[in-house]
Amino acid sequence: MTIGRVFTLTVLAMLAFAGNSILCRLALKTTQIDAASFTAIRIVSGAIALWAIARLRGSVVGGSWWSALSLLAYAALFSFAYLHLSAATGALLLFAAVQATMVGAGLWRGERMSAIQCLGFVVALTGLVGLLLPGLSAPSPLGAVLMAGAGVAWGAYSLRGRGAADPLGETAGNFIRGAPLSLLLLPFSPLAPPPADGMIYAVLSGALTSGCGYAIWYAALRGLSTTGAATVQLSVPVIVAAAGVLLLGEPLSLRMLLAAAAILGGIALVLRRR
Repeated sequence: MTIGRVFTLTVLAMLAFAGNSILCRLALKTTQIDAASFTAIRIVSGAIALWAIARLRGSVVGGSWWSALSLLAYAALFSFAYLHLSAATGALLLFAAVQATMVGAGLWRGERMSAIQCLGFVVALTGLVGLLLPGLSAPSPLGAVLMAGAGVAWGAYSLRGRGAADPLGETAGNFIRGAPLSLLLLPFSPLAPPPADGMIYAVLSGALTSGCGYAIWYAALRGLSTTGAATVQLSVPVIVAAAGVLLLGEPLSLRMLLAAAAILGGIALVLRRR
């Protein structure tokens, strides 16, 4: 894969991740949908959309049950964790767990970062803390455990996708397998049907930002090292913050600019080619 293609796919995947985070928060905070129903609808709608796209493109549906279980665990734990955490605290816990999982796996497999890459990693993490610091609060123990588990599950899902020969087929298979597994969430869902507005957010999250976004991510992973794939995800809070400025009229502060520069500059150092 060319550097330009890897860059484009990675940017698209990060935009999808940011959109997914926004849709999830909007659904759980502004509608009456519960976390279990949101997650189940998200997985099922993603499976339907990806199955249709795979059929149209002639992709062979692949995937594995372990990847599907990791996907469902991430989606469910993420949704339930945000019932107990602020947005900033949850994001910091999530990305810390993702970094620990993926960077640790990379080191275990023999990947080594140069001094410049290590510096970039530290700078990016420092920028993340600086970006989220005003919203941080002492986390709920239950929320912290759930979000840490979500980060580990997402890290595992990403690691399993690095060798995917057909990213679309692999992602479709994972979501299709995840659809029946989502029935495990039914005991945590109320008997009343979910509200229509919450279902719309869940379908958009599942079909667009999760399903299509994760297929793009699997494609991008073929051109990224494990540590690079972990570090680049630190850009997601920056994208979410930028969306707040551009779409919601939120103020643009000097702290935000400095934090964004640190995160993106750190990522550039980690991804720097020899």
